This record gives sequence, C-alpha cells and structure tokens, in this order.
Amino acid sequence: MKITKTSGKRKEAIARAILREGTGIVRINTLQLDVYEPKYAREKIRLPLTLADDIVDLSKIDIAINIAGGGQMGQADAIACAIARGLCEHTDNEELYNKYIKYDRTLIAGDHRQTEVHKPGQSSKGARHKRQKSYR
Repeated sequence: MKITKTSGKRKEAIARAILREGTGIVRINTLQLDVYEPKYAREKIRLPLTLADDIVDLSKIDIAINIAGGGQMGQADAIACAIARGLCEHTDNEELYNKYIKYDRTLIAGDHRQTEVHKPGQSSKGARHKRQKSYR
C-alpha cells in the first residue's frame, strides 16, 4: 500500500496531507470535506480535486489532512496546496502536474507572501501605521 505525505503553507497556516489507497474520502481534521465550512473555503479546497478528476481516479485515494494556524482562507489555500502536491507525488503523473501549473502555479509552488513585521515604537494597528500628529 502506497502512502504519500505532503504539506502546504499559506501565511500562518500549515496543512499536512496523507494520501493512501482507499475509497475516495477526504477528511480535514477528522471532518469530511462535504460538511467543511465556510462554503467558499470548501470550493477552494475542492479545486485541485476537480482539476485532477479526469486524469486520476480519485475514488481509490483517501486523503487525510491536518491543518493548524492561520485564518479560514489561509487554511483553505494551504489545504489545496497540500492536496495538489500530494496527488502529483502519489500518482507520478506529469500531465496532472502541468495542468496544475498552467491553471494556478501557487497550487504546487505555494504562496511566498507573508505579513509584514510590525515596526518598534509605532501603533499596534499595522506594520507601517504611525501615531497621528496634531499641528494645532
């Protein structure tokens, strides 16, 4: 039985995916994908599965994902990245890899952008936010 472990990152969110031969169930922190909320995040997670549907038989692959950190959409992007990487590695399919790269490169390469560090001696509202100055 072939087992593949991959990970995906986005901002502070880290997703770890385990792909193994099975019955086509996708679980996120023991919760099935069909009941994962919010709906938009669920559709974002389903994207790599939809793209791979005509190339790979997904009914024979179980995907278990453990996600931690970040917000809802950052987690959704990290999960999608982990699934796409995992499917490419598990199936060794060059056509699937090229399809992901052509559609959206961040599904495989990840998104390198991070939040900017807050500067010392300034307000806690943002990285570049300065205190308001009064001239009168």
